[in-house]
Amino acid sequence: MTKTTSPWWSPWREVDGATILHVDLTPDAELEVRALSLLDDEERTRWRRFLSERARRDFAYCRAALRASLCERLGCENRALSFGYGEHGKPFATVDGQCARIGFNVSHSGRHGLIAIAAQDCLGVDVEERVARRDLEGIGSLVYGPAERRLLTTAEGREKVHLFYRLWSMKEALIKAIGAGFSLSPSRFEVPQPMLHGAKTGEFRFPHAPSAAWRLHDLGEQRFAVALAYRLLSQSSGS
Repeated sequence: MTKTTSPWWSPWREVDGATILHVDLTPDAELEVRALSLLDDEERTRWRRFLSERARRDFAYCRAALRASLCERLGCENRALSFGYGEHGKPFATVDGQCARIGFNVSHSGRHGLIAIAAQDCLGVDVEERVARRDLEGIGSLVYGPAERRLLTTAEGREKVHLFYRLWSMKEALIKAIGAGFSLSPSRFEVPQPMLHGAKTGEFRFPHAPSAAWRLHDLGEQRFAVALAYRLLSQSSGS
């Protein structure tokens, strides 16, 4: 378990060899300056492009926490660490120009950020603060499959809000794990049937790529909905 911690991030969970860090995104001008000091020139340029203070703060806090955690795990100096990006924008780490054998994924919602780090790169995490929306079923019709929509229709009140974000976090974690970005619509697949009805973990296969198996975890707690997804190693050998 990583011992990396700071005034704005700390270990949250350990799941199947993956470490998940919690990042506190509460505004603090002094901490944001400290976070910015850890970023490289490219990251500071990206930081300046964000239009809102909140977006800049979220990026600085999460990227600084990610940098410190990766450097500790990889045994490298911060100046040696940089990031490249895959076809659909998923980042990967490099040390002195060489691709690092480590996987990570970042998510944030409201005042909470989560960073998942593991030995493999097919990893996705998603966190969602449960904010009541006026048209949960209308939004759900665009992102959920038939069984998911039926379940959402029968739920009421707080149960509907919790279900909406639970499903949302699980589908987002799977999309982020496969690294497809916006090229894969969440309405094209459904979470495992047992997880629709309350199971906390399950095995999943994308309909368009059934040869690869994925493990999905529902890690939600009182503050937010959370899901973690990763490709099962027995299915990824030799890839």
